[in-house]
Amino acid sequence: MYTLYYLPGACSLATHAVLHELDQPVEIVDVQQLSNFTDINPVGTVPVLIDGDSTLREGAAILLHLLNKHKNHMLPTSGASREQAIEDILFANATMHPAYSRLFFIAQHITDIHARETAFTAAAEAINSLWQVVEQQLAGRDYLGGERVSAADFMLAVYSRWSAHFPVTITQGSNTSRMLDAVQAMPSFQRSLAAEQTRSAA
Repeated sequence: MYTLYYLPGACSLATHAVLHELDQPVEIVDVQQLSNFTDINPVGTVPVLIDGDSTLREGAAILLHLLNKHKNHMLPTSGASREQAIEDILFANATMHPAYSRLFFIAQHITDIHARETAFTAAAEAINSLWQVVEQQLAGRDYLGGERVSAADFMLAVYSRWSAHFPVTITQGSNTSRMLDAVQAMPSFQRSLAAEQTRSAA
């Protein structure tokens, strides 16, 4: 049994969905209900995964740990397809995620209205350019890795939901929109989303 520390709708949702996709049992803990989360992760970020005596604190590392540990279709065992799957995870984690994180930073730290609008516009433009990269990679394929969903697809599907909370216009091409809709409709994604909402409301 894994233990996953999460925030509702945060990037930890992708880890949660991947755990269900791997058919692994997991206990989830909303860090908003804890007073000592920094004892578990001094950085204060999610996800954090407890696997036996091990505590993993970085999203990409957690996903690679899980995909290497459990037999699955999301991380090929060798060759160029494996390298691409790892690159896609790192693109999502280290490139797309920080681009979206700028929206949260702007909302929390920029109070001047004009500066705020300018910053949101610049952030949206950067995000949209990254979605164009995703659109190109999805040409002729259902998911980033081909015919079957990847961990990176789950990650991008989670991030894509965040823009609704900000006064920005984020656009995705038809290939990208189709992929995001397909991922968010998957039972593993819906199960994770419902569980987080139920647990956080309790």
